[in-house]
Amino acid sequence: VQLQASGGGLVQAGGSLRLSCVAYGLTFSSYSMGWFRQAPGKEREFVAAIRRSGGSTYYADSVKGRFTISRDNTKDTVYLQMNSLKPEDTAVYSCAAGLNYWSLERVSAYKYWGQGTQVTVSS
Repeated sequence: VQLQASGGGLVQAGGSLRLSCVAYGLTFSSYSMGWFRQAPGKEREFVAAIRRSGGSTYYADSVKGRFTISRDNTKDTVYLQMNSLKPEDTAVYSCAAGLNYWSLERVSAYKYWGQGTQVTVSS
């Protein structure tokens, strides 16, 4: 199983980025997908999650209203659209896949992890 995240980069505050994560080697439509981030010197934190059908989404309070998670089960891909970016959004963003239906904000809900993509927001 492999999860490949891409789309990160350097953007000014107020700008937008769209992250993608392509899954290989698993039945993508059976997995809930999540995005987490980790800034230097900080613990990994939950950003957003989406259930296998795409019908339910969840967000951290810090990104609610600015970020949107979506998925395309025909392309084995999950996306994170990030708008109105702030310097505090700077982190390595990683996608994760898990069979859990509940508690998708928890790291323990996920079995597979990608290596991440760097997002840097300048002020």
